Amino acid sequence: MKDLTHINHQGRAKMVDVSEKPITVRTARACSSIRMSEKVRQAIETQSVKKGDVLAVAQVAGIMAAKNTPQIIPMCHPIALKGIDILFHWDEEEPVLYIESFVKTKGETGVEMEALTAVTAAALTVYDMCKALDKSMVIGETYLKEKTGGKSGDYHRS
Repeated sequence: MKDLTHINHQGRAKMVDVSEKPITVRTARACSSIRMSEKVRQAIETQSVKKGDVLAVAQVAGIMAAKNTPQIIPMCHPIALKGIDILFHWDEEEPVLYIESFVKTKGETGVEMEALTAVTAAALTVYDMCKALDKSMVIGETYLKEKTGGKSGDYHRS
């Protein structure tokens, strides 16, 4: 088991020691989506959802989630994040909201989990704020779109 980085000599989980890794600029971009009825889309666009401005709240939820990733993902390191952005755009033909996050730091470890957590929390927030209108919403695939920096280099989803 000594080849597994997250397992100690007793075979139990551990947080990896990143203290010897070089400090570099690292970024990550992640995506998710939420499919809904046309009724819900219209309510979001016209800001007539009773709980408030859905996209504004989802944006803040995504930012907060990125900042708190180590609180919910056990082996994530607390990272001093340098920038977080959440973007939304609608599908042109169907009532699908696409969510994209961009997270940046300068440190010893990457921010992929923070970017993924951000879009997930934003999608869950949209669901939470709109579930009174329609409980059949579906949160779609969540994935890493790209990452830069670190030992493994850059990754760009094709």
